[in-house]
Amino acid sequence: MGDTKRKRGRKPKNPTPSQPLQSPPSSPSDDVFSLSNIEIIPSTSSAVEITTTASRPRGRPKKLPKLPDNPDPLPPPPILSPCRHVSNGTAIGVGGGELAVDPIGARVVTAMDAVVKVFCVHTEPNFSLAWQRKRQYSSSSSGFVISGKRVLTNAHSVEHYTQVKVKKRGSDTKYLATVLSIGTECDIAMLTVNNDEFWEGVSPVEFGDLPALQDAVTVVGYPIGGDTISVTSGVVSRIEILSYVHGSTELLGLQIDAAINSGNSGGPAFNDKGNCVGIAFQSLKHEDAENIGYVIPTPVIQHFIQDYEKNEAYTGFPILGIEWQKMENPDLRKAMGMKPEQKGVRIKRVDPTAPESGVLKSSDIVLSFDGVDIANDGTVPFRHGERIGFSYLVSQKYAGDSSAIKVLRNSEILNFNIKLTSHRRLIPAHNKGIPPSYYIIAGFVFTTVSVPYLRSEYGKDYEYEAPVKLLDKLLHSMPQSPDEQLVVVSQVLVSDINIGYEDIVNTQVLALNGKPVKNLRRLAEMVENCDDEFLKFDLEYEQIVVLRTKTAKAATPDILATHCIPSAMSVDLKLVPLGQEMGFD
Repeated sequence: MGDTKRKRGRKPKNPTPSQPLQSPPSSPSDDVFSLSNIEIIPSTSSAVEITTTASRPRGRPKKLPKLPDNPDPLPPPPILSPCRHVSNGTAIGVGGGELAVDPIGARVVTAMDAVVKVFCVHTEPNFSLAWQRKRQYSSSSSGFVISGKRVLTNAHSVEHYTQVKVKKRGSDTKYLATVLSIGTECDIAMLTVNNDEFWEGVSPVEFGDLPALQDAVTVVGYPIGGDTISVTSGVVSRIEILSYVHGSTELLGLQIDAAINSGNSGGPAFNDKGNCVGIAFQSLKHEDAENIGYVIPTPVIQHFIQDYEKNEAYTGFPILGIEWQKMENPDLRKAMGMKPEQKGVRIKRVDPTAPESGVLKSSDIVLSFDGVDIANDGTVPFRHGERIGFSYLVSQKYAGDSSAIKVLRNSEILNFNIKLTSHRRLIPAHNKGIPPSYYIIAGFVFTTVSVPYLRSEYGKDYEYEAPVKLLDKLLHSMPQSPDEQLVVVSQVLVSDINIGYEDIVNTQVLALNGKPVKNLRRLAEMVENCDDEFLKFDLEYEQIVVLRTKTAKAATPDILATHCIPSAMSVDLKLVPLGQEMGFD
C-alpha cells in the first residue's frame, strides 16, 4: 500500500527529517540549593531489595572454536594464598610471589577495617507536651575509629540517645558505647568503648589534608540496602561555606558526586592515599539534581577534636556577632566615605549580647579580619583561583580567642582586638539534648520557643505554617540580654477557672502585672511570689488574661491530676530554688 521496503542492517545514526533534533528544555537552577531541599542523611536499619541486570555485548555472538576429539587436560587452577599490603602497592604472597593489586584500592581497603556500624536507641522529648517523651525508636548509621580509642560519627546519629552500640566490620558482637561529646553545630559526635576487646586488631584512621577540586574520594559506610559495608566513589566537585542543617550553622563543607544514602551518616570519606578527608552527613534532594552529597571536611573535624581535647568538652564554633551588608554598589561605597582602593562590608546590626557590641557600631565598614582583607562581597582569598566567605576565618577560631579587626568609621581607620564567643539566638536552633522547660498555672502551659518546638507544633514546614510574629522573631530578633527567652502560652488545659481562654495557643507573654517577662524562670518566680489579688498576663496582639491569684494556685493541683501531669514545673526550674539566678547558654 505504498510502503517502501526497509533494508536490513543498522539503523542510521542521523535523524530523519521527520524527527529533528531537540535540545532538552533548560530548567532554572537558582532554587535548587535551598534549606528545604537539603536533608540530613537519615540513619536507617531497613533493607531494600536490589536487582541488577547484566549488560550484553552488541553484535553477533562469536563462534566457539571446535575442540579436538581428545583434548589435553586443563592445567590446575592457581592456589590463592593470603597476602599482606606493602607501601609500593604490591601484595606479597606467603611464598614470596607478587600479586598485582590496585594501590588506591589496597589503601582504602586497609582503612575500611576502622569503619564501624553504630546502633542507637533514641528517646526524643515531646516539645508540645514538655512533661512527656515520645516513643523510643532505633536507628543505625556509620562511624570510624580514630586515635585515643575514640569513634567519630554524626551528631544527629546519636541525638537524644538512650543507648548506643557499635559493631566492627566482620564481627557479630555489638559493644556498648559511651558518648563523650556531641557537637551540634558541626554535626559531629565522639564515642568510646570501655571494653578492651573492641579495640583489638583495629587501626585508627589517619586524617589527610583538605582535598582539591576533582580529587577522588571514596565514601565508606553502612547505607540502606544491606547489612555489610558499602563503598561508593566520586570526586570533589565544590568547596565552599555550606549550611549545616542539623546545627543551623554555616561552616566549610565539601560537595561530592559519590552516592550517599540513608545510613551513610558518620561514614568516612577517604582520599586516594587511604586517609580520611571528611565525614558524610547530608545530601541534596531535588528533581533537577543527582548525586550531590556533602561531607564535613578535615578542618572542621580537627576543630571539634582539638576543642574537646583542650576544654574536655565541646564549646562550639565562635561567630562575629554582627549582621553585614555587601558594598558592591559604587554609590554606596562613596556615600560611606570609602576610597576606591578600600574594600569591605558594612555592619547592619551588632548583637547586644556579644562582646563586639562594646566597640563595633552600625554602619562601620569591616575592612579586614586578622590581617586578611575582606572584599566588597564578603569573601576572602582561599586557595589558588578560589574565594570563600570570611566567616571561614572566624570558624577557625575557638571560643575565647581574640581577633584583630580593622574597620572604617567616618572615613577613619580603627583597629580593635575582639574576644570571640559562640552565638546565642533568641529562638535557639537546637536544645542540645536538654528537655524543654515548662510551667503550669491554672491550666495555662507556659514554655519557651525553639526550632524543635516549632517543628513539633507545625511540622517540617514550620517556616510557612507558624505564626508570622514568631517567624519574624526567629529570623530577625536578637536577644537583648544573655538570659532572655521567648515565653509563650503553649496551650490552655480546659477547666472551669479558664473559661473563655481556651483558644489561646502559642502566644507570646510580654508582662505579668506590668513587669516584663524576660524568661520562663522569671515568670514562674513572679507567679509563685505574687501577693496581688489578680494575675494579669499581657500577651501579644494586645490580649490580656486575668486570673484570681488564690483561685488559680488552688485549682492547679486538680488540673495536673486530671491530665496526669507529674509536676507544675520542669526539673530545671526545680534544681535552682526560685529567687536565685540561673545561667543560660
